[in-house]
Amino acid sequence: MTILDKIIAEKRQEVARREAETLVADLEKQPDFTRPVLSARAALTAAGSTGIIAEFKRRSPSKGLINGTAEAGATTAGYVAAGAAVLSVLTDEPFFGGTPADLRAARAANPATPILRKDFIVSEYQITEARAMGADLILLIASCLTPAEVGQFSEFAHSLGLEVLLEVHDEAELRSHLTDSVDLVGVNNRNLSTFVTDVDTSARLATLIPDHFVKVAESGLQHASTIQSLRAVGYQGFLIGETFMKTTDPAAALAGLVSELSGPVSAS
Repeated sequence: MTILDKIIAEKRQEVARREAETLVADLEKQPDFTRPVLSARAALTAAGSTGIIAEFKRRSPSKGLINGTAEAGATTAGYVAAGAAVLSVLTDEPFFGGTPADLRAARAANPATPILRKDFIVSEYQITEARAMGADLILLIASCLTPAEVGQFSEFAHSLGLEVLLEVHDEAELRSHLTDSVDLVGVNNRNLSTFVTDVDTSARLATLIPDHFVKVAESGLQHASTIQSLRAVGYQGFLIGETFMKTTDPAAALAGLVSELSGPVSAS
């Protein structure tokens, strides 16, 4: 059993528990459920956008504890002040140390910035939860879902006003799971079965993703030169978490990267 298999098995049990504890009708009564949704597509493609999706992430299965002291509201507000176009907040607790409270704190601190609920979606219930938490878009991971589930979940997300980021890891997933019912396509340079990272994955898949999707590169993005090279092949979004979170001041790390991106970039 791979790490991903373990995550998904535990996630299904977790969702079943939460579904038994909180009815959909109760989620729909939460204040953020009727909040106007913000567009990540628009934020990433706006003139002058950094394209950076800055992630709040405490830990990971491959790296262990990344940052045990950062607070979600203050950190994400710092990200936005430093130039983040979109925020991403982990809500998986067993493997990533995140909670729904982190997303709610990020929403309260950043009312005008789109937020991605970063989790392993295996049920429509989680999509309703995302809307109730204050998220604007959800992540659907191809390696966790069938093509039919991607279509079903993305259409359900749209019915709630949410945008959808489909994450793929290779050509086979892109061919089998890509559908016009998603809004953004992310290429994760980290293989979720082995947790090995290869930034060339994004470059290799760039031409295979139709241009009407917003293309997002994920994982292993540490240098301005890498982001500039991916922009040149069509990427408009860059999801970065560990690079910032492993520092004592994640917002300052983002500000430094934004500064590098705004000037001449040398090879790294």
